Amino acid sequence: MSQNHLFDLAEDVIRRALAEGATDAECTISEGDEFTANVRMREIEQVKEAGSRAAGLRILIGKKTGASYTSDLCADGIGQMVKSALELADITTEDPHAGLPEPEEFGSLDGDLALYCADVEGLETEVKIDQAQRAEAAALAADPRISNSEGASFDTHVGRHIFANSRGFAGEYRSSYCSLSAVPVARDGDSMERDYWYTMARGFAGLESPEDVGRIAAGRALRRLNAVKVETQKAPIVFEPRTARTLLDSIFQAVHGMSIYRHESFLAGKLGEKVASDELTIVDDGTIPGLFGTSPFDDEGVASRRTVVIDRGVLRSYLLNAYAARKLGMKTTGNASRGLTGNAGIGHGNFYIEQGVQTAEQIIASIPNGFYVTELLGFGVNIVTGDYSRGAAGLWIRNGELAFAVSEVTIAGNLKDMLLGLEVIGSDLEFQGSVAAPTLKIGEMTIGGK
Repeated sequence: MSQNHLFDLAEDVIRRALAEGATDAECTISEGDEFTANVRMREIEQVKEAGSRAAGLRILIGKKTGASYTSDLCADGIGQMVKSALELADITTEDPHAGLPEPEEFGSLDGDLALYCADVEGLETEVKIDQAQRAEAAALAADPRISNSEGASFDTHVGRHIFANSRGFAGEYRSSYCSLSAVPVARDGDSMERDYWYTMARGFAGLESPEDVGRIAAGRALRRLNAVKVETQKAPIVFEPRTARTLLDSIFQAVHGMSIYRHESFLAGKLGEKVASDELTIVDDGTIPGLFGTSPFDDEGVASRRTVVIDRGVLRSYLLNAYAARKLGMKTTGNASRGLTGNAGIGHGNFYIEQGVQTAEQIIASIPNGFYVTELLGFGVNIVTGDYSRGAAGLWIRNGELAFAVSEVTIAGNLKDMLLGLEVIGSDLEFQGSVAAPTLKIGEMTIGGK
């Protein structure tokens, strides 16, 4: 099936749905190829390659919606998909807020957003396996205490996304990414710890070297050995970038349009109010070339954009699709997200905290007694109230230096207080995914230990 044929097929599905009784329609077609190579203890453990191609349809009959999808793109499969969507719409109840975005809201970013790199598609299987083997070998060779490994993995994905609707919008884009990870196990007497490191990029040339991935992963595992449980106390908390990203996940849920109109967020009704430290600016930007949350348009055909969510501590915007925007009497922020079928949900583009000026080393050096958090466990975050309590592991800061490993403790507080108590934001912002944060220092939280 040619690339042009798939684009034509999406528009044909729309015409067919309208001809058979739909008043509006949206069609998504996705195809992709993915590859995974796993090695463990220098042996190839798994090599997997898979391809997929499927279409999804959402139709409206007035204010009633129906959706269906198929992986059979022949005439009979498409016909059955259209028939199923229409039948489902016929038996659903009307929703006064259902509908496509307004015509003036459709659009697509121009220019090359650097979402696709041909070097990923051209990689030989032997090269992919070799990358994983070299990463694991570097981890195992880093120190005699690296006695075992949970393996290393090299992954690639190449895909194409097509979207069309009955209001005249039609667009498509290709994307690619590859990633490399290693998970070594360190042992010292009775103490055994694991940790990991990974690198991810749109193109193969953008990855860190496998040797660096292995060495960094080994160093992270080694520094966790002989961890202790500290006394229960209140102290400054420093989140390394990997754990700081989890705070952004919670903030995303709190500014998610569905959470807002259901009053299931501690940030509901707070637009224009100070909700965080002056140091904090959070941005959602789907327009940055080459990053993992970038796309020319969202999953309703609305052009991607840059939205400042929190500006120097003041809540400026929620993240909305067309449905949530109607429920709230607002405008979509171009954050519609969905799979092949069903109503659009809400997603983010590149969701990140703007970096500060201090390095992580400078932040740590300023703390006489505190906790540097490198891992969080559990899901103890209540978005409605802001209550926060999670298991944690990391390193204790003593006299401005990382002194010893800590594990089996909890850190607790409330997201409202944590945001207002954010004292320093680091300069080490780096995107290894669509959510990114630099090192963060919160003035005080409760650490539950022995």
